[in-house]
Amino acid sequence: PSPRSCQPNGAEEEALQHEIEELKQKDLALDQEIAQLLSEGYSLEELEKHISLLHEYNDIKDAGQMLLGKLAVIRGVTTKQLYPEYDLELSD
Repeated sequence: PSPRSCQPNGAEEEALQHEIEELKQKDLALDQEIAQLLSEGYSLEELEKHISLLHEYNDIKDAGQMLLGKLAVIRGVTTKQLYPEYDLELSD
C-alpha cells in the first residue's frame, strides 16, 4: 500500500479525534474518582488490590459462564434454565 492509503480521510480523522477526546474525558473522570477515594482515606495499594481482586473475580465468573453455556448446549436447554439447579441467581 502506498503511504497515502495509510492516511485517514477527513471523516476517519474526525472520528479518531472524537475517540481521543472521549478517552481523555474518561481518563480525567477516573483521575477524579481516584482522588476522591484517596481523600476518603483509601490508599493506592488498597485500591490496586481491590482492582486486582475484581479482575480475578471477573475472570472466574467468565469461566463459570462459559462452562454453564457449554453444559446448556450439551443438555439442550438455556443457561437460564440451569441457574436454579446450581442455586444461582440471575443477577450472579
